[in-house]
Amino acid sequence: MRATIAFDLDGTLIDSAPDLAHAVNMMLTEAGAEPLSLVEVTSFIGNGLPRLVELAMGARGLDMARHHDLAARVLSHYTQANSAYTVLYPQAHSALLALKEAGHRLTLCTNKPEAPAREILTHFGLDGLFDTVIGGDTLPTRKPDPAMLLAALMPDGPGIYIGDSEVDAEVAQRAGVPFLLYTEGYRKSPVEALPHTARFEDFSTLPELVARALARNAAPA
Repeated sequence: MRATIAFDLDGTLIDSAPDLAHAVNMMLTEAGAEPLSLVEVTSFIGNGLPRLVELAMGARGLDMARHHDLAARVLSHYTQANSAYTVLYPQAHSALLALKEAGHRLTLCTNKPEAPAREILTHFGLDGLFDTVIGGDTLPTRKPDPAMLLAALMPDGPGIYIGDSEVDAEVAQRAGVPFLLYTEGYRKSPVEALPHTARFEDFSTLPELVARALARNAAPA
């Protein structure tokens, strides 16, 4: 059975926390504040760049009236070194290729702004695998609003969403889409606390997991 399979990006396909931390800390240094640890910045990832900057500013007591300017600085720093420290998770590329060769349509649904998301796909040679890219600034709303995920899925066929976080679990649930949880990403809660159809820690198992999830979803009640 062929389906549309939508993926989150940060914490799902890529470990981008080091690049995000670098951009945030460049902004904090310019603002006269102490940098944050990688662990702290990673804990702020998941709700888009504006929220990431808001949490970083709050952690250092910066005036929120400066949020627009400081968020623009973070985006600028991040864009300049988009993939300097970012890596693909092991076997992610092979899994995407296998799913594409099986006839599935692959799309991206990420709260990262669309332009840097596309740059990362190009950097890792993944851009030709994705039919659609929905970024955090593509639509007026972002995850966990289900509009983003629904825009990334075909309305006339089965769909699956693959992500790593509480936000991803919520958006899949609100969109009524089966959710496969990658357990090695940026979630803050125990696995059991996130509603999911299935979970995996190794991308080499993903194609078979997708096949089982589609078969289960197609089975008569």
